[in-house]
Amino acid sequence: MTDETTPSSDAADVAMPAPGVPIARTLEAILMVADEPQSLVALATAVGAPVPAVRQAIETLVADFDGVAGPDGAPTQRRGFELREVGGGWRFYVREEFDPIVRDFVLTQNPTRLSQAALETLAVIAYKQPITRGAIAQIRAVNVDSVVRTLLGRGLITESFTDAETGAINYETTELLLTHLGINSIDDLPLISPLLADGQGGFDDGV
Repeated sequence: MTDETTPSSDAADVAMPAPGVPIARTLEAILMVADEPQSLVALATAVGAPVPAVRQAIETLVADFDGVAGPDGAPTQRRGFELREVGGGWRFYVREEFDPIVRDFVLTQNPTRLSQAALETLAVIAYKQPITRGAIAQIRAVNVDSVVRTLLGRGLITESFTDAETGAINYETTELLLTHLGINSIDDLPLISPLLADGQGGFDDGV
């Protein structure tokens, strides 16, 4: 963690929650839409509150979702999701015991055919893995947040690890993709160079 004091962001630029709204509930709303783990400092900046207050609010949410105690101290119902600290940041995750059910639901609810954008993103991940969302976006020159979520939901990619310094999640392909492609290993993918216009280049990080 970094600074333990109030964030240095200009308070005038911070959208403050409505009066009387607990910090914990404001953080809950923010984390509900976050695609990457959020540090305490980032969350404190978002709600315009001191880091210690945000830490306490996070602990309250964790206890609430785990069924230990709510904001009023009374026991609560354990949720199907959890607030987990990963790589120095906080993010919502489905509880491990519900992963198979959620995965089957997502695969059933989504159409089988992937969009062109999803196929292109999947190709980048397959040939450059492990790779972060930011690096994928740099290569494709477009925002890939929704596409990555789709591929995760389909079980074609997975979160490999979180960078300890940046908190960025690295993604890699899964065994399910190998099954769909009919290959034993990612090494069996065809060389990319012959498929490109000039027959020489590849997926350069600067493209």
